[in-house]
Amino acid sequence: MEVTFKYFAWVRERIGIAEEKAALPDSVATVADAIKWLKTRGEGYAAAFEHEGIIRAAVDHTHAQHSSSLRGAREIAFFPPVTGG
Repeated sequence: MEVTFKYFAWVRERIGIAEEKAALPDSVATVADAIKWLKTRGEGYAAAFEHEGIIRAAVDHTHAQHSSSLRGAREIAFFPPVTGG
C-alpha cells in the first residue's frame, strides 16, 4: 500500500523533508507500526521519532491514536504536541 507521509514542525526539520510517498510493508497495520518502520529508514527518522509516545498523528486529515488502523489510508501526517496560549 502506498501512502503519502507529511511531516510538520520539528518532525519535518529532523527528517529533512516535508512530504514523501512510500509503500508500506505488509507488516505495517497501525500508526504505531508506521512509526516503528519509519525509525528504521535513517538517522533523521530515528531522531524525529525518538520519543514516539509524544508524536501526534492524523490519518486522512483526522486525528488518530497510535493504535489506529491504516487500512485504506492515503495520507499519514506526523507532528509534535501542539500547545496554545
